[in-house]
Amino acid sequence: MAYKYSTFLYISLFSISLLLASSVEAQGVPASTFKADSTTLHAQQTPTKKSRVSDNKDYKIDNLHFGFKPFAPVSGMQKLTNNESDKVLSNVKVFPNQISDQISLSFKLNKDSNVSIKIMDALGNEVSTLLSQRLSSGEQNNSFNVGGKLNQGFYFIRVVAGTETIVKRIEVL
Repeated sequence: MAYKYSTFLYISLFSISLLLASSVEAQGVPASTFKADSTTLHAQQTPTKKSRVSDNKDYKIDNLHFGFKPFAPVSGMQKLTNNESDKVLSNVKVFPNQISDQISLSFKLNKDSNVSIKIMDALGNEVSTLLSQRLSSGEQNNSFNVGGKLNQGFYFIRVVAGTETIVKRIEVL
């Protein structure tokens, strides 16, 4: 979210500097006399060009602020990125996607965790619990027989490990 606003600010600053440069260049001052960075915009007229300002003095625009800094530091203990190594549960695969009686799941646990695998209907109601136990870290491959338990339609497989949840959609034929 902060990235969108800071990008907007830089685009705005760039647009303002171009507008200012073009308006001053129209007055006979080359745009090369402008310098802009993230928080300030400097414009200085050269004494060799004649200005349309009535007093013919050099002017400098300094410290142009919009009321906030473009890259304020993140406060608190927030993380901006969510690395794959930080996650407990990753690489969840459900196959085949169109099932009739057998379903296979594979996933990776980065540390030992309590894992539950449940089948949910389209409204979020629990239809069946396939697994609910503590598993060791590493690649996990499980197969479950669901023949006769599910009617034809779309369902969701919800895999929960610790506080992380991943949901995959399946179709039952």
